[in-house]
Amino acid sequence: MASSLLTLLDDIATVLDDIAVLTKVAAKKSAGVLGDDLALNAEQVTGVSADRELPVVWAVAKGSAVNKLILVPAALLISALLPWAVIVLLMIGGAFLCFEGFEKVAHKLFHKPEADAHHAQHVRALTNPAVDMVAFEKDKVKGAIRTDFILSAEIIIIALNAVSEAAFFTQLGVLVAFSALMTVGVYGLVAGIVKLDDVGLYLSRKEGAQAALGRGIVAAAPYLMKTLGIVGTAAMFLVGGGILVHGIPALEHLIQGWSAAAGGVAWLVELVLPGLVGVLAGGLVVAAVTAAKKVLPAKAKAA
Repeated sequence: MASSLLTLLDDIATVLDDIAVLTKVAAKKSAGVLGDDLALNAEQVTGVSADRELPVVWAVAKGSAVNKLILVPAALLISALLPWAVIVLLMIGGAFLCFEGFEKVAHKLFHKPEADAHHAQHVRALTNPAVDMVAFEKDKVKGAIRTDFILSAEIIIIALNAVSEAAFFTQLGVLVAFSALMTVGVYGLVAGIVKLDDVGLYLSRKEGAQAALGRGIVAAAPYLMKTLGIVGTAAMFLVGGGILVHGIPALEHLIQGWSAAAGGVAWLVELVLPGLVGVLAGGLVVAAVTAAKKVLPAKAKAA
C-alpha cells in the first residue's frame, strides 16, 4: 500500500515536472507573440479617464480568461481529432500577424492625416461631457477582448505545437498553466503600464530623489508606449514570418543553409530573414484583401 502511494506520488511529481519544463518551452516559443499581446492590449486600453483605467483593464482580463476557457479545450480537441489542422491554423495565424503588422505600418505611412484627425476627435470626445463614456468604455473593452481572442488563439496553438509529442494530460496541464500565467502576467503588466503616469505624478509631488524619479517617469511614459507599439509591430513580422518559414520546409531549409554559411552572424540571419518573409507575406495579404474589398462591392452593385 505504502509503495503504491509512493509510486503514485512519484508519477504525479514527474508529470508536474514535465508540465513545468514544457511550460517554459511554450513560453519561449511564444515570447514574440506575448510581447505583441502586451503592446497591443496596453495600447487598446489607453484613452479612458484615469480613474477608469484599472476597471477597464480588469474587464478585459476577465474577457481574456473566458477566451482561454474556450480556446484551450478547442485546441486540444482539434489536436486530437485533426492533428494536421494545427499546422494549418499556425500558418493562418502567422499570415494574420503579418497582415496586421503590414497594415499598421501602411496606415502610419500613408494615412497619417486620417490617424491625426481620429486622435483629435478622440481627445474632443474625452473632454465633452455630452459623450457617453460608459458606451465608449464598452467599445474599448469589446475591441480589446476581440484582439485578445485572436492573439490568445495564436499563442495557444504555438504552445500546443511545442508540446505536441507529450501525453494528453501533460498537454492539458501545460496549456492551463501557461494560459493562467499569460493572463496574469500580461494584464498585470498592462495595469502597471497604464498607471505609470499616475505613479510618476505621485512621486513628483515628493521631495528630492523621489520627485526627480517621478518627473522622469512622467516624461518617459509616452515614449514607453510608443516603444511598445514599435516592438509589438516588429514582433508581428518576426513571429508571423517565423511561423510561415517553419511551415514551408523548403524555405526553412534554405534559411538554415544561409544561416550555417553566415558563421558568427548566424543569429542575425535567423532573425532578419524570417522578419523579411513576414513583411513580404503581410504585403501580399494586404494587397489581396484590398483587391477583394474593391471587387466584392463592385459585384454587389452589379447584382
